[in-house]
Amino acid sequence: MGIKTAPAITPSNPHICIIGSLNIDFVTSTPRCPGPGETLTATSLTVTAGGKGGNQAVAAGRASFISKEEHDVSVSMIGAVGADDVYYTSLLKPGLENSGVSTTDIGESTEAQTGSASIIVEDAAGGENRILVVPGANHAGIMNDVTQIVAAVKSQKTSPAVVVLQGEIPRKTTLGLLEYFNGGLAAKDRAHVVFNPAPVFPEGISLAALKNTSVLIMNETEAVQMSRSIAGLPVSEGQSTELNYLQPEDLAPRFHEVAHVQIVLITLGAKGVYFSTRSGRAGSVEGVKVAKVVDTTAAGDTFVGYFSTALARFIATGAALEAFDREIEDAVKKANAAAAKCVQRRGAMQSIPFAYDME
Repeated sequence: MGIKTAPAITPSNPHICIIGSLNIDFVTSTPRCPGPGETLTATSLTVTAGGKGGNQAVAAGRASFISKEEHDVSVSMIGAVGADDVYYTSLLKPGLENSGVSTTDIGESTEAQTGSASIIVEDAAGGENRILVVPGANHAGIMNDVTQIVAAVKSQKTSPAVVVLQGEIPRKTTLGLLEYFNGGLAAKDRAHVVFNPAPVFPEGISLAALKNTSVLIMNETEAVQMSRSIAGLPVSEGQSTELNYLQPEDLAPRFHEVAHVQIVLITLGAKGVYFSTRSGRAGSVEGVKVAKVVDTTAAGDTFVGYFSTALARFIATGAALEAFDREIEDAVKKANAAAAKCVQRRGAMQSIPFAYDME
């Protein structure tokens, strides 16, 4: 697919705005990880576009393509990169725009370099990865200023029906945006927030910020950490013990009852996904079996993006969020299938499938 301009945000399409991180990923594939002081010969090194925010934007954009020429959801990205970064113009921007994502509100920072991630993919462990992140511009300039981000959202042609947030931007920014879009600061600008707290901030997420979030998507470890956080407990203490005996059906109700989260999704890797709603729907979707897991780097982000697109389509009907109970299982299945396709390919953004390839 050649470089092209992303489809314009139009009033006729529901709009998703992803606010988050943009990284350049340096991915090394190796038979196994070296031990302390050990040097190994690795298999390959690739330089690709990534960042949880960027990956989720690409996933939402690609999920919206009902054919190679037509998409039914508008997707925009708000983030920051280093000024005059050749990796942005050659990798990140084309990767986003070729996936239908508007890059108009991506700022170029003179304060910091583009964020980066050094990723080791261990072939002997089924494609499991270890990641070191340098935040760079993701923690500078506009990404440190909730007021500037809100102004950027308000300047867009249509208000977003869904705002997607993660944990790779400053904690104070994330908390401020959660409070703002969840209705605590400006009810007239309320949007349905899809929050993926990955990685979970060591200081946790305040209950005030999380309250009334529409969708909370976590893996098992993050669910335990977030449960401790909203209870006012240290995020990491006792985590390993609780992981051994707490089940998703034990954790999800805490977020409904205490934080009034409408939809809780807990991803379980190869075991599938547990879903629960505040209005009483709950269940599990089995994992999708694949011939070979190559790289799990963007699997979670693919799930988030695909689910967000399904939610945006539903919100556009004008129905209350509680009515999404009828469609949630199908949305989870499709998002899970997209994530399963993603893990069979190497890389982050480039491994995410288009919806028209999912049939």
